[in-house]
Amino acid sequence: MLLTIDLPDNLPLTEADVRLELAIGLYQQHNISLDKAAQLAVMSVDDFYQLLIDRHIVTPPADPDDEPAELVLASLRTSLQQIKEGKVHPISEQSEGTDD
Repeated sequence: MLLTIDLPDNLPLTEADVRLELAIGLYQQHNISLDKAAQLAVMSVDDFYQLLIDRHIVTPPADPDDEPAELVLASLRTSLQQIKEGKVHPISEQSEGTDD
């Protein structure tokens, strides 16, 4: 998807600022998932989620040990995408060279 927005040259916004605000807006309107919004904002999912908490857009879980369902789903989607792209290797390959 390509979206072009013409903004006045004198606006004190960087491309990163615009990407972040766009990601937040699209996420709030349920147009994109948490992981896609984080990707658009060029942030990790955890950092983007923390920003949403800081801005009072989402409410953190009552128990700090609970992982929010949104983060779990985002992590699963990211893992599945990595598998599709061949970026994930078997655990046996990852443990090579380590002392067991």
